[in-house]
Amino acid sequence: MKLSVEFPSVSYREGPQGVMRLAQAIEQIGYDHIDMFDHVVMGYPMEGRPPGPYPAQMPILEALMVLSYMAAVTTRVTLGTEVLVLPQRHPTLVAKQVSTLDTLSGGRVRLGVGVGWQESEYEALGEDFHTRGARMDEMIRLLRTYWNDAQIDFKGRHYQITAIGMEPKPPQGSRLPIWIGGRSERALRRVGELGDGWLGNQIADAESARQIIGTIRRHAEAAGRDPAAIGLQAMVASPPRDAAGKKFYVEHDRVVARVVELKAMGFEWVALNATAMFQAGARSVSALTDVLGALHMKIRGEVG
Repeated sequence: MKLSVEFPSVSYREGPQGVMRLAQAIEQIGYDHIDMFDHVVMGYPMEGRPPGPYPAQMPILEALMVLSYMAAVTTRVTLGTEVLVLPQRHPTLVAKQVSTLDTLSGGRVRLGVGVGWQESEYEALGEDFHTRGARMDEMIRLLRTYWNDAQIDFKGRHYQITAIGMEPKPPQGSRLPIWIGGRSERALRRVGELGDGWLGNQIADAESARQIIGTIRRHAEAAGRDPAAIGLQAMVASPPRDAAGKKFYVEHDRVVARVVELKAMGFEWVALNATAMFQAGARSVSALTDVLGALHMKIRGEVG
């Protein structure tokens, strides 16, 4: 089983050295992958804008910038996003950024994408919230075109590119994996039709997982793709929103048991959320390293 860590932006409070130390520790412990959570800005609640799940003051480092920093201080662990809110950015710039990150990391990038939920963030970035799903499908195809073709000619409903070159190509080329988050019917169809994997969250039980995985595989078959080639990752537990949730990452046996359950459901990847560990009491880079080390040893002992 592959083990990923969703990296905590709060590590920046110990300065750039704190970010570096934690990234290197995750690699040295033996984790396979590091993901960065993405939001550029957070909207304050106001009339006509309900409060979101996170406070507007929440510190969130820009995902691709942090991953490039990590690429310079690690050598083995793969690097990605969980998830980059793709339609609030322009695909040409994302193609260039991700290609550069893959080049400088030696081909270690996995791009995780989603459509997001925050309309105010789209407004702040000058993008259309209401067309984000349709644009997402085009964007994924366009990214792969940029990463593969010497001359880019792309005719979509939302994006038209004529006789453009983009170099260097990423070392992984158009095979650079694009994993997709989301639970809506459209998101699951997108995974089956276009994605290399699904980034799952809040999996309630085995029956829910069975239905979701079955839906993805049906869409893959309908698109003429191999369903077995689509990867599956589940978040072990998201950042807690109540006192009970904060106890989860303190009780390591519960974490291990959840990983075992997710493996039985068919997930070959699981992600541990280091921000949730911070909220559960591991309030420093050293403390987070200790928790991640202990959990890695126990999880590997159970699921390999």
